[in-house]
Amino acid sequence: MPIPASKDSRDFILSRIRKALPQSAPLPEVINSPDWQTFPDPWARFAEVLGSVGGQVVRCSSLDQANQHLESMPLWSTAQVRYSAVDGLGDTSAATAAAVHPHELENVDFAVLRGHLAVAENGAVWVTDDTLVHRVLYFIPQHMALVVPADCIVHNMHQAYSRIPVGSHRFAGFISGPSKTADIEQSLVIGAHGARSLTVYLVDGLPDLLAQTP
Repeated sequence: MPIPASKDSRDFILSRIRKALPQSAPLPEVINSPDWQTFPDPWARFAEVLGSVGGQVVRCSSLDQANQHLESMPLWSTAQVRYSAVDGLGDTSAATAAAVHPHELENVDFAVLRGHLAVAENGAVWVTDDTLVHRVLYFIPQHMALVVPADCIVHNMHQAYSRIPVGSHRFAGFISGPSKTADIEQSLVIGAHGARSLTVYLVDGLPDLLAQTP
């Protein structure tokens, strides 16, 4: 059938597309499904999955213990420019503390940031931009540590999304790392789009910030 000329051609094409659309079907019932994947030890599973993609998990009984581990890391002790968004864990370089624009953070060697919850299924951590000065700090540091309350770990993404307050933040997302790509000649490159290393501290006794979100 020939397509008519003039302004009616768009309506003609759209009408043909609408006629070819598949029939809609009701969505399956997935709330509280017993089939979602769970693990006997979600902390161990989270550490296993994150380790398989190049990260490491450190379980700590307190921020002091996490701070001792952080200070023992050569990547932290040799970092010239640091940033910490977690009181009691690490410190922040003077130039970084005074930064106003994201471009002023381009030389951050190591950033210690806050994560809200950890997902055992895929080794991901939910982060939001209201816990730090600029969201670019999730991507621009050479090395990164995320601090998560030890009791804020869920088995799977279904449970994670049930805890996330949609629309409460300007920026949010899941991070699992370190950053890597193998798109070019199938050669694995670490740190191509973000941090070259990722440490996740699961710390007992930290407040659940998601529970405080209105």
